[in-house]
Amino acid sequence: MKNFADRLIEKIGEKKSVVCVGLDPRLNQIPKFIKEKALKKCKNKWQAAGEAILEFNKGIIDSVHDLVPCVKPQIAFYEMYGEEGIHAYNQTIKYAKKKDLLVIADAKRNDIGSTAEAYAKAFLGEVDLFDEKKPMFDADALTVTPYLGWDGIKPFVEVCKNHGKGIFILVKTSNPSSGDIQDVCIREGNEIFDIMGQYVESWGANETGESGYSFVGAVVGATYPKQAKRLRILMPNSIFLVPGYGAQGGSAEDVKPCFNGDGLGAIVNSSRGIIFAYEKSGKYGEKDFDKAAKDAVIKMNGALNKVI
Repeated sequence: MKNFADRLIEKIGEKKSVVCVGLDPRLNQIPKFIKEKALKKCKNKWQAAGEAILEFNKGIIDSVHDLVPCVKPQIAFYEMYGEEGIHAYNQTIKYAKKKDLLVIADAKRNDIGSTAEAYAKAFLGEVDLFDEKKPMFDADALTVTPYLGWDGIKPFVEVCKNHGKGIFILVKTSNPSSGDIQDVCIREGNEIFDIMGQYVESWGANETGESGYSFVGAVVGATYPKQAKRLRILMPNSIFLVPGYGAQGGSAEDVKPCFNGDGLGAIVNSSRGIIFAYEKSGKYGEKDFDKAAKDAVIKMNGALNKVI
């Protein structure tokens, strides 16, 4: 089974892109014509919400699949619509993979023992279905929270190893209050995010592929370039998933410290700035939301490729 990091690096090379498109569909921002079509087609509004989300996502995927290596659907925007939203989430993953994209499930799961194993099986492996083993969400990678320690990470690592998948562990997040905990100095000048970075690097030390990168990666926000620079030194073999670009204020220059000297080692996520680009483009109306998204990706690709 090919190492996830190797698969991601291959896709980055094929697409000449380090952009990850965040599929965070907000129903009130989905074009009106998609929602009206869904309401006419479906039996109830919950079903229509799921249908509209899926139709919107397919339009985005169709427009960007040849330009980026991966997409990242955030499950909260789907879970809020119950079973219909979860159906849309699963179908979005399947459609993206059909279009030759890697899929990072942004679900930030964590627990210990059999519960962590169940999460890992659901998102990355196979579940026991009577006398068969079947994939459920079957994403290529999953975001994971680390604050239960190795007990909460090991089950994910084992499933990744057996199925060629990956995880991205929260280390230094992009939100403004992340420093309340992550920047607390706890020993010899090291802050919590430093210690967590060291743990992540050690947890993935035996999981590197031919590319030299591990399938155990880290979430490191674009909004904290100084901290990212420190973490890049601490974690030379970890791939960074970098949120916070664009709408949250991170720029191409801000994400530069997330990369190694080989121009690799990170993928940069943008969600609202791409999928809802039509709202601020001044060039496209809502019926061309997909074209606006494509232009936004081309612009982001250009900006990032200049700095790495």
